[in-house]
Amino acid sequence: MGRPETGRGSVARPGRRFAAIGIDFAFAFIVYAAFFFGNSYASLVIFAITQVVLITLLGGGIGHLIMGMRVTKLDGTWVGWWRPLLRTALLCLLIPAVIWDRDQRGLHDVFAGTVLIRIR
Repeated sequence: MGRPETGRGSVARPGRRFAAIGIDFAFAFIVYAAFFFGNSYASLVIFAITQVVLITLLGGGIGHLIMGMRVTKLDGTWVGWWRPLLRTALLCLLIPAVIWDRDQRGLHDVFAGTVLIRIR
């Protein structure tokens, strides 16, 4: 893909990605517990909404930004609005997120045409 092997601009490795998704799910669960107790799908909906909105506006979800990562198109530019929507829908299915290609991108990123890169 023409990205550096390590450091800024490199493809984010699984450890950072798992930490980021853990942070994002924890945030969604905390909001769910505080406001939507009793609805079993509320935390997943909260997760999906925050992912789509924050990736579109800031380039990453809360976990991505805390862990020093950003979602971009393959050429490094802004992802727009439909790529985060597709990426998040696939991520909510979980299976694409745990299957990687040889460039260490999850299938949700492959199908959306995105890459999760390190920004620090």
